[in-house]
Amino acid sequence: MEQVKQTPAQPDRYRWIIVGAASVVLAVAMGQLVNGLSAFFTPLEESEGWSRGDIALINSAGLIGLAVGGIAMGWLADRIETRKVVLAGTVVTGICITAAGFATTLWQLYTLFFVAGALGGGALFAPLFALVGSWFRTGAGLAIGIVSAGQAMGQGGIPLANAMLIDALGWRGAFVAIGIASLVIMVPLALLARAPNSGTGGLGAQAEEEAPAVRPSVVVVLMSLGVVFCCALMSVPLMHLAPLVELCGATGPEAGGVVFVMMLSAIAGRIAFGKLADMIGALPAYLAASAWQATLVYVFIQIDDIGLFYLFAPIYGFGYAGVMTGVLTSIRALIPAYCRAGASGIIIAFAWGGHGLGGWLGGAFFDMTGSYGLTFGVAALAGVANLALILTLGALVLRGRSGPPAPLKPAMA
Repeated sequence: MEQVKQTPAQPDRYRWIIVGAASVVLAVAMGQLVNGLSAFFTPLEESEGWSRGDIALINSAGLIGLAVGGIAMGWLADRIETRKVVLAGTVVTGICITAAGFATTLWQLYTLFFVAGALGGGALFAPLFALVGSWFRTGAGLAIGIVSAGQAMGQGGIPLANAMLIDALGWRGAFVAIGIASLVIMVPLALLARAPNSGTGGLGAQAEEEAPAVRPSVVVVLMSLGVVFCCALMSVPLMHLAPLVELCGATGPEAGGVVFVMMLSAIAGRIAFGKLADMIGALPAYLAASAWQATLVYVFIQIDDIGLFYLFAPIYGFGYAGVMTGVLTSIRALIPAYCRAGASGIIIAFAWGGHGLGGWLGGAFFDMTGSYGLTFGVAALAGVANLALILTLGALVLRGRSGPPAPLKPAMA
């Protein structure tokens, strides 16, 4: 028993290489698939004559692919070497983004982004977060926060890079350039991915976890419904803030800069809310971050000055960023190990679905009204619905913890 508790020096050090590699890969891939398209709205409208709702549907296709592919690729990553799954994901993502530069119709872009989400991002998001968690007996929350912060950096940096590339190369050249760069960056990092050696990682710590306060099936249902609303809200600034800023007279790079400073603040926010989860609990931290974004999102529509956008975006970004960290840490806190992987896949699938729905509806509402007032107003209401579901789950957790402990189902096949 004494030997099982010892951690070999090399694997212990290597876990931080895993964290660093996962952070960069998710920054590049998720930066493209979650909100990288925001820089392309105006160029595609002007050059192709497509409506904003039709363009937003390109992003939605990628997020639907992420939802579907995340479940399937997460299941696959449990059965074959994680490195193979991650490597395939990086290659598919880079190739699809490159090929988007040669698309001539909307259906081609829908198809490319769906495949990039399903076989690209889907092979990266859940498998990489699961891999990171498996390397840590303790401190997994901090590791998850760091990787999540890397993703936030990509969601800020990629739209800005795209805007600059569009200015220099046009929208087609920008897709090709960022696609090739994605392959150059991500493929070597994917080769670093490997599972911890036997006896290393967090599996030993899972054996002594407490019985769940709420049945896992109930947690999955409530969190799945909640993330649809919270991610629908989240997608609106991610996808439509840059076009909103452009409507106020800003250039593409200036609008991309607003998103960049928002996501720069989000890097700190994801780590800070991870620490907050350690202090007050995962679900209360998730509630705090959700309340932050629901309360502040409608303020964007009241701003019409580029300087004020630069001032307010980091304030919003710091709190909104804690939502994803809150989702991941709440799953870890409320779902026992024997069913955590499957539950995570389902909840994250609903999250990506909400993301895609919110982004598309935001564009459709703009096409209907000619402004973003309805888009951001509905986003705020979605945030209120999410808060109600989190409070319901919190009440169930408190009631479950006040009663007699339920038996913990042992890990089975």
